Amino acid sequence: MIEADDVSRALHALFIAVEGTQLRQEERKKALEMTAFLRELQPRFAARGRLLVDAAAGKSYVGLLAAALLGAERVHVIERAADRAAHVTTALTRLGTLPGRDPARTPEVHIVVGDVADPAVWPAARPDVVAALHACGPASDLILDAAVAAQARWLYLVPCCYAHSVPFSPIAEAAAERLALPKQAAVRRRFITSLIDAERTLRLEAGGYEVTVGELVPPTVTPHNLLWRCRWMGEPRRMEAAAERLAKLRG
Repeated sequence: MIEADDVSRALHALFIAVEGTQLRQEERKKALEMTAFLRELQPRFAARGRLLVDAAAGKSYVGLLAAALLGAERVHVIERAADRAAHVTTALTRLGTLPGRDPARTPEVHIVVGDVADPAVWPAARPDVVAALHACGPASDLILDAAVAAQARWLYLVPCCYAHSVPFSPIAEAAAERLALPKQAAVRRRFITSLIDAERTLRLEAGGYEVTVGELVPPTVTPHNLLWRCRWMGEPRRMEAAAERLAKLRG
């Protein structure tokens, strides 16, 4: 079982690497999130050679920590911002210096600068695991669709920022208006967010996934704390039933 202290040390060594410093408060929260997320991923890497896609990766906390602590051997990093991708490259050079790392087992890490909406940035091989921690706004939907298209064996998705740019947001907002919901944001946004989450869940089920949704960490760590845990099944009856519910929700 991955421990929080191990994650904190690896996070510091890979992404901070300044002797005599400690993690700041925001980085300690990141360590808690990463500990919980890596525990979710850990069973998927019991077998060797599995391909992990770290989508909308940022500095690739997920991809590089999975390589450092889970033994992930094939990591495909997708990040659209060149400066953040450069941070991934720098952190990758420190991977072999971690205590306990076998220098003979260097992971294959492929870093691609591009948007997750572009099929060209995704690996040609079928991913074993697609991971997206705090994919912002519509990025979660783009990653969801790409994972379905690739029939990734597992998808672990933690969305972030339910902005107006989320594809289902206009329909959800129109439903709130049609039902004459009050304008107070604290009330209305919960309704809209729930509809967006429902549409995403049904879209995954219609795409062939068995889906569970639960809290990754307490909301005191982050308010964006829901994890979609999705396993490819491809069961036609379930897909058809979900597609019917999805059409009804969208209508």
